[in-house]
Amino acid sequence: MKKHLQAFMLQAFCCSLLCLPGLHAMGQTTKKTQSVPAKKELNALRVTSTPKIDGVLDEPEWQQAQIATDFIQNRPNPGPKERYPTQVKILYDDAALYIGAVVQDASRDSIFDNLSGRDDTGNSDFFGVFLDTYNDEINGYGFFVTPAGVQLDARYSSIGEDFSWNAVWESNATIEGNTWFVEVKIPYSAIRFSERPEQLWGLNFMRNRQSTRQGYFWSHVDPAKDGFVNQWGLLKGIKSITPPVRLSFTPYVSATAERFPSGASGSDRTEYKEEVKFSGGMDLKYGISDAFTLDMTLVPDFSQVQSDNQVLNLSPFEIQYNENRPFFLEGTELFNKGGFFYSRRVGGFPVNFGKADDDLPEHVIVAENPIETKMINGTKISGRTKSGLGVGVFNAVIGRAYATLRDTLTGAEFEREVQPLTNYNVAVLDQTLKNNSYVTLVNTNVMRQGSTYDANLTAFLFRLNTKDNKYAVDGRAALSQQYFTNDTKLGYTYSVGAGKTSGKFTYNFNHSVESDTYNPNDLGILFSNNSMEETVNFNYNIYQPFWKFLNMYTNIGAIYARRYKPDTFQNFVIFSNLNATLKNFTAVGLYANLEPVKTYDFFEARAAGWYYEYPVNYSVGGYVSTNYSKKFALDVSMDYRKFDDRGNRNNFSYQVSPRFRAGTKLLLVYRFNNGYRHNDIGFAKNLRGEKNKFTLQEIKGDSIVFGLRAVDEISNSLQVEYTFNNRMSLSLVARHNWYKVNYRDYFILNKDGKIAETDYNPAHYNANHDLNANYFNLDMVYSWWFAPGSELAIVWKDAFREEVHTLKSRYFDNVNHTFSSPQSNMLSVKVLYYIDYLTLKNKFGKGRL
Repeated sequence: MKKHLQAFMLQAFCCSLLCLPGLHAMGQTTKKTQSVPAKKELNALRVTSTPKIDGVLDEPEWQQAQIATDFIQNRPNPGPKERYPTQVKILYDDAALYIGAVVQDASRDSIFDNLSGRDDTGNSDFFGVFLDTYNDEINGYGFFVTPAGVQLDARYSSIGEDFSWNAVWESNATIEGNTWFVEVKIPYSAIRFSERPEQLWGLNFMRNRQSTRQGYFWSHVDPAKDGFVNQWGLLKGIKSITPPVRLSFTPYVSATAERFPSGASGSDRTEYKEEVKFSGGMDLKYGISDAFTLDMTLVPDFSQVQSDNQVLNLSPFEIQYNENRPFFLEGTELFNKGGFFYSRRVGGFPVNFGKADDDLPEHVIVAENPIETKMINGTKISGRTKSGLGVGVFNAVIGRAYATLRDTLTGAEFEREVQPLTNYNVAVLDQTLKNNSYVTLVNTNVMRQGSTYDANLTAFLFRLNTKDNKYAVDGRAALSQQYFTNDTKLGYTYSVGAGKTSGKFTYNFNHSVESDTYNPNDLGILFSNNSMEETVNFNYNIYQPFWKFLNMYTNIGAIYARRYKPDTFQNFVIFSNLNATLKNFTAVGLYANLEPVKTYDFFEARAAGWYYEYPVNYSVGGYVSTNYSKKFALDVSMDYRKFDDRGNRNNFSYQVSPRFRAGTKLLLVYRFNNGYRHNDIGFAKNLRGEKNKFTLQEIKGDSIVFGLRAVDEISNSLQVEYTFNNRMSLSLVARHNWYKVNYRDYFILNKDGKIAETDYNPAHYNANHDLNANYFNLDMVYSWWFAPGSELAIVWKDAFREEVHTLKSRYFDNVNHTFSSPQSNMLSVKVLYYIDYLTLKNKFGKGRL
């Protein structure tokens, strides 16, 4: 079986490589190399009277401005000019930039103006303007408006697009017949630029036509060319403007009522605790200079952020959750370079959580142990000089946290510190270079009060592109340091890669090393170290329509991994995938992975020096996603993994997700996922230090038990979004995840990585490895942006989490148990009010402010 499996998959891999020339033939004929066209240019017109931002371009100044038109299609078919023209003009004065756009379409029915929340295009057309205010061809801003007046804004950098950034700006849109109009005012306080007699900015415009899923740019963005900001045009004519005083305050007040089980439950009822809290704080933004901005949050309240999607973790690694807190999302592109900053560390798990019960007498227990810490304040300073040097400094202070210990003999309670006062710091220097290149220096630092260790990491990154932007080399290196009372642990990592980055056919080769002592996890995240990897990656993409497809993206590659210390083989995997869009805008994808030889898992045993011999396996999967512009759309995906192992070991899962738009305001999305791991094998227990309750014999060394188990998973989620208007919305997200882990047999892990029969019985060690887990959370959020930058938010949360060793085999029994069990509830009301210094100054005058 194993030999046939390997032969089949290796044959498929080789055929995939041979098919690449065939894919090339399906694309359009390669044209001769042409000279690079000059960038498009647009001149802004200075005005003395401020246009009214009402979506009606009736001021005479608009008639005098230069027109930008002749947009070029980027998707789905790059190259053609738009059939229904878009015209854009730019005005400016001493306070702001003004953009007016006239967007024509085939008919009124062709203009999609569905409502959605802020920073969500939904199922709608949109118009966008992009500004590269330092003209470094790497960093930029994006401002977007839909025909319904919904605003979106984003930052662009070498790490991609970031819609979590928010600015305060004005816009309006109107529709007349088959044409819609956009008017935008971008105050200079919302962006950063250098103080020069005359500005030269990168510029682009985009128009999305949702009825045909077509995207157009004024300055053509070629998907076969590496980079985005470097393909923009130029904005000229802005003279004698001065970066304004950028000073704003956003104070908040909030009230929160919580009700949660106290843990003291009787046979007939559950006792609850109820808490009502009032809090207040403030966010501050101050422009230190024309380039640098100070962002500060004082006594932040994160109770209203989206709840995490709780899942069962059977792996030896921690779960990485998404960041939902606004302060850590907005304007953090500099701090995230290189991936060394995992913001969930700040305010996350107490560093000494697991030491709360160290050296306690038998009659003293841990009554309460906090799972998160409290942030006192946070500060960010970031900006970029006229020479292209980006500077970022981040600081956050976390307060002390304590576990509550209880003496069971006397009932007395006392505290033990599990988190000292802690200071988190990130510093970044990022120099942009010619040809979309850069060099970056990153430092992260964690300083803890008292005897708990401190940590530091210093990293260097670079990317160098050729002048034609077709080839690049990149790399990074980092040194991690952990300072203990009597010791310092040092570790390092480095990687270097090179490849072709533009064109239909691209490729990349990468070599990376992580030492056995490299540990960035005090402020970053790394699941495993002690490895050396060689990666090769080939891509062939077809951007022009052919046969029944609009485009196609293919990829094939391999990873060969060894241990850093000792230098032994670890893993080898061949991977491939294909993603395409059909002409009816249905997206499809396929993937196949193969591990053709036995590999070695050095982590599942949870003990140093031990490893598990992982069997040969392959996996296949795919997805279908229909056109989201239709009222009804459907997503379906499937994954299957087969192991050359005992008992027909395999994994299978599928997901079905229908979505429905009722009118222009209501969206419903339902997701159902069902997964099954048959004859899964994994860690169960390390018997070191355990006593057999019958023989009273204590296990002196590591004796690692693996289990043969069946793992079932069923997940349901419902998302409902109702948008009243472009400033007010109501959303609901409800999720229930159920896991059942049923152990059927046990094995002992040998030093050679193989498992062998054993007489291990969990009952002899007071153990039960079966697990039944239910996780439920519901978030309902009402949001009203009642003024620019100001919001009223009302949030209701309901949550339940339970992990027990008694199995409930039927899914609906678990659902009924979840909803009939004690829940934790929270109702929160929060008001933020944006106060701008310049607005106050203009309103009250210099003498009265």
